Amino acid sequence: AWLTEDRDYTYTELLGRFYSLLYQSHPSLSGGSNKKKYTIPPPQLFREGSKRSVFANIADICKRMHRQPEHVIQFLFAELGTNGSVDGSAQLVIKGRFQQKQIENVLRRYIIEYVTCKTCKSPDTTLTKDNRLFFMTCSSCGSTRSVAGIKTGFQA
Repeated sequence: AWLTEDRDYTYTELLGRFYSLLYQSHPSLSGGSNKKKYTIPPPQLFREGSKRSVFANIADICKRMHRQPEHVIQFLFAELGTNGSVDGSAQLVIKGRFQQKQIENVLRRYIIEYVTCKTCKSPDTTLTKDNRLFFMTCSSCGSTRSVAGIKTGFQA
């Protein structure tokens, strides 16, 4: 009916047609209610002695975000202003006493900066390093952008 009629269509009609065609050919791009919220498991944190915290499920969280654990750990240490190590069972031992809420907030900032695409807000991205710069490439919209390096504070 659209191609055979010779009349001026209203803006609303054209917009409706555009969205229906978009939904038919690319359902992922039509930002309807089919968008699912991006969730990662909450950090499991427990104390080891009085001066250390253990982040038990760091490997699982990194896998969900499609990020190298080294990059996430480096960001955590820079944001928390501390250091630590990974033990034999892939748990992160952090020097200092931290609450789950603090780790959650740091992970939230990491996701905003290094995981979520700034163009289409999709978490379906990959991080690659090229010439000492990190580039984030979105698998949904194809956008590529450079992301800031992790700035570590002074450590004596």
